[in-house]
Amino acid sequence: MMRVDLKVGFNPVRDNHAKSETMSGGYWFARMWLFSFLLIISSSFLILKCSATTIADEVAALIELKNGFENGEIELFDWREGSQSPCFWRGVTCDNTTFLVTNLNISMLALTGEISPSIGNLHSLQYLDMSENNISGQLPTEISNCMSLVHLDLQYNNLTGEIPYLMLQLQQLEYLALGYNHLIGPIPSTFSSLTNLRHLDLQMNELSGPIPALIFWSESLQYLMLKGNYLTGSLSADMCQLTQLAYFNVRNNNLTGPIPDGIGNCTSFQILDLSYNGLSGVIPYNIGYLQVSTLSLEGNRFSGRIPEVLGLMQALVILDLSSNRLEGPIPPILGNLTSVTKLYLYNNRLTGSIPPELGNMTRLNYLELNNNELTGRIPSELGCLTDLFELKLSENELTGPLPGNISSLAALNLLDLHGNKLNGTILPELEKLTNLTNLNLSSNFFSGNIPNEVGLIFNLDKLDLSKNNLTGPIPRSIGRLEHLLYLDLHDNKLSGPIGVQVGTGNSTAHSYLECSHLNYLDLSHNALYGPIPIELGQLEEVNFIDFSFNNLSGPIPRQLNNCFNLKNLNLSYNNLSGEVPVSEVFARFPLSSYFGNPRLCLAINNLCGSTLPTGVSRTNGPLGATAAWGISISAICLLALLLFGAMRIMRPRDLLKMSKAPQGPPKLVTFHMGMAPQSFEEMMCLTENLSEKYVAGRGGSSTVYKCTLKNGHSIAIKKLFNYYPQNVREFETELKTLGNIKHRNVVSLRGYSMSSAGNFLFYDFMEYGSLYDHLHGHAKRSKKMDWNTRLKIALGSAQGLAYLHQDCTPQVIHRDVKSCNILLNANMDAHLCDFGLAKNIQPTRTHTSTFVLGTIGYIDPEYAQTSRLNEKSDVYSFGIVLLELLMGKKAVDDEVNLLDWVRSKIEQKNLLEFVDPYVRSTCPSMDHLEKALKLALLCAKQTPSQRPTMYDVAQVLSSLLPVVSPRKPPSYPSPGSKHRRYVDTYSAKPAEGMIASSSTSGGDLLDQFENVINSRNM
Repeated sequence: MMRVDLKVGFNPVRDNHAKSETMSGGYWFARMWLFSFLLIISSSFLILKCSATTIADEVAALIELKNGFENGEIELFDWREGSQSPCFWRGVTCDNTTFLVTNLNISMLALTGEISPSIGNLHSLQYLDMSENNISGQLPTEISNCMSLVHLDLQYNNLTGEIPYLMLQLQQLEYLALGYNHLIGPIPSTFSSLTNLRHLDLQMNELSGPIPALIFWSESLQYLMLKGNYLTGSLSADMCQLTQLAYFNVRNNNLTGPIPDGIGNCTSFQILDLSYNGLSGVIPYNIGYLQVSTLSLEGNRFSGRIPEVLGLMQALVILDLSSNRLEGPIPPILGNLTSVTKLYLYNNRLTGSIPPELGNMTRLNYLELNNNELTGRIPSELGCLTDLFELKLSENELTGPLPGNISSLAALNLLDLHGNKLNGTILPELEKLTNLTNLNLSSNFFSGNIPNEVGLIFNLDKLDLSKNNLTGPIPRSIGRLEHLLYLDLHDNKLSGPIGVQVGTGNSTAHSYLECSHLNYLDLSHNALYGPIPIELGQLEEVNFIDFSFNNLSGPIPRQLNNCFNLKNLNLSYNNLSGEVPVSEVFARFPLSSYFGNPRLCLAINNLCGSTLPTGVSRTNGPLGATAAWGISISAICLLALLLFGAMRIMRPRDLLKMSKAPQGPPKLVTFHMGMAPQSFEEMMCLTENLSEKYVAGRGGSSTVYKCTLKNGHSIAIKKLFNYYPQNVREFETELKTLGNIKHRNVVSLRGYSMSSAGNFLFYDFMEYGSLYDHLHGHAKRSKKMDWNTRLKIALGSAQGLAYLHQDCTPQVIHRDVKSCNILLNANMDAHLCDFGLAKNIQPTRTHTSTFVLGTIGYIDPEYAQTSRLNEKSDVYSFGIVLLELLMGKKAVDDEVNLLDWVRSKIEQKNLLEFVDPYVRSTCPSMDHLEKALKLALLCAKQTPSQRPTMYDVAQVLSSLLPVVSPRKPPSYPSPGSKHRRYVDTYSAKPAEGMIASSSTSGGDLLDQFENVINSRNM
């Protein structure tokens, strides 16, 4: 054995021992090399051991985090104990060198439960996003141990409790978003010690107390969002110490006191929103020194005059001083603000005339000066505002005629001048306002005829000319307004027949279009005569008709029975004759709807003439006390008789419908609306009362319409065929349960409306249609789906069903899983629709007494024996859908059942040859394809107990996903960067950090069920 001498001494005599010297040098080199090698090896082992220990700790921490979520096993299905590394887990990104977790993005997964304190063990974590879930409980103080955190986003959850003061330890933090939770208590003053913090969002919580003064001394803060809390106290004069702050929003709190006199020193501010507080005093003069683009002081108690210095704020784009107590004139110098697009001064006490100089603000889109005390004429200079979208001058004391050049406002969408003292005639030139949808000139002194040209404003959906001195007939051209929803001409001096122009013109020689979408029609208090046109019965969407106080004659047309949505009808004080029709529609209205028609009879016991009160004068004079009591008592008695007779005449089925019918006007009930707040009427307006051109699809139980909201978001309106569900209360309870369901693979029920106007469900609209369209319909020709796309759709559908089955309380059974009910977005992500409603939504166009849940080809065979559906029924239907994806064939095609066809090919032992060729050519492994086929057949087993759960199915499918390499964590801008205009660099969430699961448990699961798959009981 070779001996290694580690002594470092050697013979220094070189000239006599040259060979010995060479030998000694070699030994020295060998000894040093061996020492270095051993040192490196031992160090490496030490590093690996430390690293392995740290990684194991992080695995354990993440497992504890998952266990804290009630649905963690579903949503974080590949987070498994015993894994060597979490770097390929869903939402996890690791450092490329240390393999420690740096990014964790598990947003929008509908996670429920609480955040585990184990989150504090992820010491290398830099980016944490758990936003848009349903996480509850308190924010654990242990999160302060994640001292490397740069980005923390927990907004849109249900977090409670106070914000931990220990967050001061997060010295690297640049972005903190805790908005839209239920956090209480004060804002921690320790935020001021976070020297790198740029973005602080605490909006829409329940925080109270004053804004801590120390926070105004931050040298890095650029964005401060505190709106929608219960903050009190006053604005600190120190707020201008935020020298980097660009965005300051304290909207909708309880702040009081004045604006600090030194507000002009906040030179870095670009957006300043102090609206909807209790701030008072005058607007300080030096506010004009600000360089803000948005100044909103709306909804406070500011008094005094509008400072003229505001006219020098050239950077302004939005100026909102509305709903205060400001008085005096509008400063003409505001006309210098040529960049302003929105000027809101409504709901104040402003006096004087409208300055002509406002006509210089040529970029204005919104000018709202309504509800003030302005006088004088409307200046013609406003005709220069060619970009104007809304002009509101209502509820003032304006006089004179309309300026002739108002027709130059070609972009105008809304013109509201009601409640003034304007006179003259209505200009025919208004026809040039082709984009106008809302015209309100009511409560003025306009006279003359309604010009025919009004009928050429083709986009009008609301026309209100009531309470003027208009004369002559109602122009026939109004019938051309095919979008018209609201027509109010009451309290004028109009004469002539009602005419078919406000109904339909198909039965006459008229060539104009009919106002077939009207839902509000008021022609009362005029001098109209002649019969009520029978064509009004074709206004199926109308819900309000008032023809009272005219000279109409003849019978009440029975065709009004077709107006199923009619909820208010007033025909009183005319000269109508004949009988009041008895029907479900007319039974809704009180007897007062028919008063003052001496020759009008009730169809019950032939009660005619004097039975209906006529004592009210046509000038609306007051009645004596005795007459009023007599009318009231008679009305009550006759109403009881009328309803009793109507019930006797109506069929039992109609009575049943009436008992179930939701009463009252249509009301929109919403759940976590992504869309801006809407009313039922607005939704109908946007779709022109569900015009045929908005139809997106039809089914056996409903018609679906596409509605694009004003914010650009599209929703689907599903109008149910059956007028009333089997049990209204039960149905509404189920809708409320479904409305709380939020999952990325489930189409969210955004709201519903149930009334006698019909039953409607509101969903997110999926532009790419259904899976059926892409497999078998027109979309199949435009784009083929490869293996990865079909696998992605199958996995998404499985995860959605697993969520409904295992994480919803109460459990939700879909009952109708099929390719038509799997919708796709632009990323080809699957979204389940029509879940849980099959038992309440039934096709009405059937003559059979029984109703089968589900769809032929997808129905669980067990249903034929038990008439019951459960989660295993959904599993069966999913198996058929998975076969559709793999084979490219319909569930039932030319009376051939897909499952039977597949089983026949199994017996021939060549099933893979019949897989869709495009799937076969794009699948990277025939083993994966075989596993997917086995899984489909397993789901479709004849015996429910042999089928897997949807959670198991999701596991198998996830094991077939391709593995994606981890990406580098996102970079963050340097603290010193400063921009001319504030840019929120954190608004976009990094999508790069998501890593697909590489779980291999799917194969094990299939092996476990192998004997079931191969059994003959298929």
